Amino acid sequence: MTPMNPENNKPNAGYKRRSASQWAVAWRRFRRNKAGVAGLIIVLAVVFVGIFGDALAPYPAFPNPKALTPFYNGDVRTPPSSKYLLGTDVLGTDVLSDILHGTKYALYVGVVVTAITMAIAIVVGSIAGYFGSWIDNVLMRLTEVFLVFPSLLFILIFVRVFTLGAGAGASFNFLGISIPIGLTIVIFVLAVFNWPGDARMIRGEFMRIRELEFIEAEKALGASNRRIIFRHILPNILSSIIVVASLTIAYAILLEAGVSFLGFGDVNTMTWGQILENNFSDMRIVWWAEVFPGLAILITVFGFNLLGDGLSDALNPRLRD
Repeated sequence: MTPMNPENNKPNAGYKRRSASQWAVAWRRFRRNKAGVAGLIIVLAVVFVGIFGDALAPYPAFPNPKALTPFYNGDVRTPPSSKYLLGTDVLGTDVLSDILHGTKYALYVGVVVTAITMAIAIVVGSIAGYFGSWIDNVLMRLTEVFLVFPSLLFILIFVRVFTLGAGAGASFNFLGISIPIGLTIVIFVLAVFNWPGDARMIRGEFMRIRELEFIEAEKALGASNRRIIFRHILPNILSSIIVVASLTIAYAILLEAGVSFLGFGDVNTMTWGQILENNFSDMRIVWWAEVFPGLAILITVFGFNLLGDGLSDALNPRLRD
């Protein structure tokens, strides 16, 4: 039967109906999710500030001596004004500049912690979920050891032990970008204690998919384990990994802010948590130096959570248009 052109109901031999891809359908669903779109806008705005924050900031980042220009001018603990839009803190630095500079560190923490966390989780979860048997038992017992640890306590201990060896203001250059060593150590410690929950999720997905008929057919055709894992199972759980990764970024930013606020972060890097810690003792006097960095953390974490929820709905194969 000759296909019909839907516009004029006339035969059209050249008309072909093409089904939308999984990602096209997911994007269409995501665009309908107002909360998810709002989260995406917030995240893009944070990324923009993270990239161009140094250029937008009125003053350079601490510990650059020029960051203390308000201090040299006698403007310490100055409330928000036309001269200092968000005021100055107890150190005599501009709060707006500190927040703008701290944005790139927040993104650095979130992205790197998530990358390391998901890498460990994917390796452990995929091996345990696919091969099962004694391999699964060993890896899951190891995972449970990390789960039962009082993770925050161990994070604080390890951060304090390892960051003591980092020199004051020590950093290394990567692609022309100065990376603080102390903050990088904090990131690795956070990632080491953050992967078990994601690993169990990935293991469950592998155990579910490995029992499906198309996997059994691949095995019957002689497909290798490597091909089955990388060509068939991982692509099918990629949507779940993306959702978990977006939420992990928010959690990592919040966790680093908490560690720094408790006084265990990199004191030589002006992260949002470090700003809160520096001004906490004088919070009643310099409330603006606590409120505005706190709002930056709140908005960023809220944006990533909204984005994660939107992606979860858009990538859920059980939902129909």
